[in-house]
Amino acid sequence: MGLKYPSGKEYRGNKPNAVLRPAADYANRGMTLEDDLNATNEYYRERGIAVIHKKPTPVQIVRVDYPKRSAAVITEAYFRQASTTDYNGVYRGKYIDFEAKETKNKTAFPLKNFHTHQIRHMEQVVAHGGICFAILRFSLFNETYLLDASHLIAWWNKQEAGGRKSIPKQEIERHGHSIPLGYQPRIDYISVVDKVYFTR
Repeated sequence: MGLKYPSGKEYRGNKPNAVLRPAADYANRGMTLEDDLNATNEYYRERGIAVIHKKPTPVQIVRVDYPKRSAAVITEAYFRQASTTDYNGVYRGKYIDFEAKETKNKTAFPLKNFHTHQIRHMEQVVAHGGICFAILRFSLFNETYLLDASHLIAWWNKQEAGGRKSIPKQEIERHGHSIPLGYQPRIDYISVVDKVYFTR
């Protein structure tokens, strides 16, 4: 299936989508960051801790094939608009908005994982007093960090001014906050949010 952005550029993301991609593509794979976050957010909602959801991306369906009378297969679709960040919701009366990314890179987090419209969106959330951050996972080490949007935005702006195209892992360790991997919840990022944003 050809899924494309409004510009016509083909989408080659690494996020599973049950509607747009076959489930078989993800058989026999470990839990991804998205899986972990979705399970964590469900845990938070069920226990009345926080209401955080993954944002749906509006899609324009262009072509559908009918291999069987009772089955339809989407063969071409476009994102109607560029998406902003992955997750948003409310916790302790504050708006929360964040992006989640993972990399197999051992020494740095490539900024190409983000897009300009996502960074500009994060700037707007911060300007309006919302809590905004990125959850970054170094998958080879199974290490996950919460990095405040201000640090991500600063590194993005340096890149646009001709600087390096990645954030060194040491910088993420220094300015970010490690999120331990658990069972329930899988990634207890709310406990980190409490320490970072509610003890100031």
